[in-house]
Amino acid sequence: MKRPRIIGLTGSIGMGKSTVAAMFADEGIPVFDADAVVHELQKEGGALVPEIESAFPGTTGARGVDRKALGAAVFGDRDKLARLESIVHPAVAKQRLAFLSEHADADMVLFDIPLLFEKGGHNGVDTIVVVSSPYNIQRDRVLARPGMTAEKFDQIIALQTNDADKRARADFIIETGQSLDETRRNVHELVKKLRAGLA
Repeated sequence: MKRPRIIGLTGSIGMGKSTVAAMFADEGIPVFDADAVVHELQKEGGALVPEIESAFPGTTGARGVDRKALGAAVFGDRDKLARLESIVHPAVAKQRLAFLSEHADADMVLFDIPLLFEKGGHNGVDTIVVVSSPYNIQRDRVLARPGMTAEKFDQIIALQTNDADKRARADFIIETGQSLDETRRNVHELVKKLRAGLA
């Protein structure tokens, strides 16, 4: 059965992955944003709210999951994190399948997955694109976020496959330590190249 070519887009925190995903969308490629789906499932009335409250009492409220409270409940505890993932990941996978069948006629689709390598998602894609920038730029971007600390940044980085490994495993790398126009041009060229390969 014909299906779209699946591009897996990943990159460590602060590398500009969401910006690059939007550039692929501008090129006419349907984008599945795993993070956005998680937000949807955890907002007020979201499908996962009751199960998360049951597993982690006090982490949800009138507006759905309190991400700060949930983050505090699982932070630094691998067992609790694994419990949360066992609730979230199957639900996201289900949405991803629905997205694929919805876009079955597209030549390509893009899966925007932050932990592509860490969670084995790279096995389910055809082409891996890694978004990357120099460490000092990445660090500055992340530390500029509200509520972010150097310690928190270091802990997040420790949980992610390091950038050098991601780059080594990528089919293509999009550099974001340059101007947005330059990055957009690189995305455009890559899409052209991938489309030519499909023709």
